[in-house]
Amino acid sequence: MASGGRSQPDRCPGVLSVHQAADGGLARVRLPGGVLTPPQLRVLAEASRDLGDGNLELTSRGNVQIRALRAPEELSDRLYDAGLLPSISHERVRNILASPLSGLDGSYDVQPLVAELDRALCASPRLAGLPGRFLFALDDGRGDLAAIEADAGVRVVGEQLALLLAGADTGVRLAPPEAPEALLRVAEAFLEERDGEWRLSELADGVEKVLSRLGYSRSSQQLVSGREPVPAGLYGPDLLVATVPLGVLKQEQAAVLAEADQLRVTPWRSVVVLSGDAEKLQEHGLVIDGDSPWNRVTACAGKPGCAKALADVRADARRITPLMRKGRRQVHWSGCERRCGQPAGEFVDVLAVADGYSVDGSQAVSAEQSVMRMR
Repeated sequence: MASGGRSQPDRCPGVLSVHQAADGGLARVRLPGGVLTPPQLRVLAEASRDLGDGNLELTSRGNVQIRALRAPEELSDRLYDAGLLPSISHERVRNILASPLSGLDGSYDVQPLVAELDRALCASPRLAGLPGRFLFALDDGRGDLAAIEADAGVRVVGEQLALLLAGADTGVRLAPPEAPEALLRVAEAFLEERDGEWRLSELADGVEKVLSRLGYSRSSQQLVSGREPVPAGLYGPDLLVATVPLGVLKQEQAAVLAEADQLRVTPWRSVVVLSGDAEKLQEHGLVIDGDSPWNRVTACAGKPGCAKALADVRADARRITPLMRKGRRQVHWSGCERRCGQPAGEFVDVLAVADGYSVDGSQAVSAEQSVMRMR
């Protein structure tokens, strides 16, 4: 739906543009393709321990946040030295998702395309002006990123890549080497057409306008619908996906993850781990059971981090989630009507109100009573 242009600037946080929350500074570190080396994870964990609240938050775009931040200048220096801040001018626009298991389980490896896209993006002075919400996505063909509806994306189809705009298949097909340039041209066309909009889906007839600027037109080719996100579990003798409950990674959990050979942060608040100790990860509260209710529960920051929140939703979610039955329905806890961090698609809406919680609009006086409505 078109917004008609936004009247407020995009204040999406970064490392250099820190958001001031109720509990202090909030910095967001972009991880193109979700790639995070074990040494870089150690740097982030140490920075949060020394300068923030001690935890790392995983976001719905596969990035990492540090809350209650003090001394943001010191944070930027640490991240620059660790290779996590390669571009000062473009640090908020390096929003690039990739299928988390790409190249690790026999699938097509889109990570080289991610790296090339990131390099070319940072080399374009004009694209530093993209909104911090504009999102790129590269799907290895399994369709796990379909529901995210990125502004500019590609998906592997045989030996070609389908061009996706605002999450929809345009019918345009590209050779893999063409993808980075094509995605940057989409971003440039969006900048030409936008009038304050943050996302391509907000721009009236945005897909058609962008295709026209690129010299393309829609065709009748259509991809089959995407698959579910990659769940927690074991994917081979050395490959697993571990869910981080509520996306809050504690110091001891980060230390165990950093013992692995490779890590990738997913947009579902989990981590792909190559050559990690599964038993040790579970001992420290990370979830590898694909049927665990923790895989389908998310929450906003809530109190005390957010001044608008009416409840400490994370504390309530931690208490209630173990009481939930196994199932597939997504549950999101919101501290106020803004519903920050809500997942794509359908979900059980647990909303803090003045005298408790409502669940999908039905009043439930307490957090404990709300679990009955979620069953």
